[in-house]
Amino acid sequence: MRDHWASIIEAIGEDLTRPGLQDTPDRAAKAFEFLTHGYQQSVSEVVNNALFPSESSEMVLVQDIELYSLCEHHLLPFIGKCHVAYIPTGQVLGLSKIARIVDVFARRLQIQESLTTQIAETIMEVTQADGVGVIIEAQHMCMMMRGVEKQNSLMKTSAMLGSFRAERATRDEFLSLMQLRR
Repeated sequence: MRDHWASIIEAIGEDLTRPGLQDTPDRAAKAFEFLTHGYQQSVSEVVNNALFPSESSEMVLVQDIELYSLCEHHLLPFIGKCHVAYIPTGQVLGLSKIARIVDVFARRLQIQESLTTQIAETIMEVTQADGVGVIIEAQHMCMMMRGVEKQNSLMKTSAMLGSFRAERATRDEFLSLMQLRR
């Protein structure tokens, strides 16, 4: 990857021998590896059996999970927050595992629409929940730094599965809980 970054830097007309750029191909390769480390992780590895018996059948909501991803179209960042809710059916997922599942998929080349669905489907599968709701709000550098250059645009996507899709009251509770802190 280092050699490819060196070629890209040279292709834009820069001189790799100048002091500020001498180590840039190595640093860029390491940074890109970190930004895409979701490819090196599996859901089962991240969850690590952190499912715990619970009598709760009420909504669990984890709000404002920070996420950083790269747009698969331009390789530019999109940055935002993910909100995840589920209705447990006999077991709950360790709290940090929800954020880790978000990262597994966010740290890959993505589009926000797919990321939202992947998180929802994974939480549903892992927890065997009655329903799952996921909302992502993000700003996309591909719209802010290039193209239309709209600095205040915010993209929101949602995925509602199970009772969140089938039952309006469940969906409304999720949306209402999200508004309590705003």
